[in-house]
Amino acid sequence: MSMSRRRCTALVAAAAIPLAACGGGSSGRSDAPLSIVSDAGGAPGLSGPGMPGAMAPHGSTPTAPAPVGPAVDIENFAFNPATLTVPAGTTVTWTNKDEEPHNVVSEDGTFRSPGMDAKGTFSHQFTRPGTYQYVCGIHPFMKATVVVQ
Repeated sequence: MSMSRRRCTALVAAAAIPLAACGGGSSGRSDAPLSIVSDAGGAPGLSGPGMPGAMAPHGSTPTAPAPVGPAVDIENFAFNPATLTVPAGTTVTWTNKDEEPHNVVSEDGTFRSPGMDAKGTFSHQFTRPGTYQYVCGIHPFMKATVVVQ
């Protein structure tokens, strides 16, 4: 038996002993065989794309970028800008930069965000021209307007 084969066998045995001790009683016990995951040349069970903190495999695609378009910041209990003018079809994104939760609620019921914690975002596409006044439903003194042309 080669040295690397012996090392692999020893690692599998070492991994199985602590796992066997976790069995407890017969309640909830599985008779399924122990499965050891290994990447080529690596130690069994210590790496792989599904492991938290593991490096992404080469050729993986990054997550989609944040929506690009007009932005409204929620900061210091105010919407900035207080009035935003956009063409029809534009998607506006609100970002909560406060530590307190906020939401965005149009006065005419056209849109309503869920509560947004710090760094939370909400986007809405304005398809029809008009003036849309909105408030923070949690802090109704916070008011702003989107004008769609």
